[in-house]
Amino acid sequence: MSEVLIPKIGVVTDVRQDTPDVKTFRVVTQDGKKAFEHMPGQCAMLSIPGVGEAMFSITSSPTNTEFMEFSIKKCGCLTDWLHQMEVGQMITIRGPYGNPFPVDTELKGKNLIFIAGGIGLAPLRSVINYCRDKRADYGNIDIVYGSRSADDLVDYQEIIDEWEKTEGVNVHLTIDREQEGWDGHVGFVPNYVKELNLNVDSTVLICGPPIMIKFTLAGLQELGFKKEQVYTTLELRMKCGVGKCGRCNVGSKYVCKDGPVFRFDQIDELPDEY
Repeated sequence: MSEVLIPKIGVVTDVRQDTPDVKTFRVVTQDGKKAFEHMPGQCAMLSIPGVGEAMFSITSSPTNTEFMEFSIKKCGCLTDWLHQMEVGQMITIRGPYGNPFPVDTELKGKNLIFIAGGIGLAPLRSVINYCRDKRADYGNIDIVYGSRSADDLVDYQEIIDEWEKTEGVNVHLTIDREQEGWDGHVGFVPNYVKELNLNVDSTVLICGPPIMIKFTLAGLQELGFKKEQVYTTLELRMKCGVGKCGRCNVGSKYVCKDGPVFRFDQIDELPDEY
């Protein structure tokens, strides 16, 4: 436990502007290595001393042995500072925190459906790339991803250059409203999921705004999916990462210790605030 509480000094080696308000940061330790090993769905605490710290999904796959990546949306004091960071600057990093997606147990051998909205693709990216790197361990993979506009699609270049070209992986992109130059699907993610009529014999991993998750889950149930087939990640409110501060306590659960990955039937008893 003490190991995950001790921050390591990280160095930013690459900054990529993904969307107008999302940047992806590549981080290594001072000796050029990964700070620690993790599994898909786990998080790390990033900190700028004197400014603050916050929990972020590790968006790179564990199969990447050289560095970690974090896709961060600009939405507050700390993230404003992070967005000003340049290559070569230092940051502190500690982790990993939370329970991962069960990629080596429950998900193995299954057909998988990933459903994401906006920055919700970030936590799923590590799982998607893990499954792509271990392709033989999983069945067909469908990725349904939507955002407000084409400009807000995170990791768009990776999606079209790599994901769409992976055998057995089907990518379905959508944006909320018509946009000049966009010839793909237009419409909200929950409706698109119903239109696609996806294989009910699949396990679903979903992440996005709470309202999107709510309507998508309802749509999946209409299609015949059971809550036991659907996983999500709840990263709201995590602060200390080890169940001590109580900020992420909801009902009988601590999101940082019991999650952030939950199966939907496991969170049925949680209060409606989630």
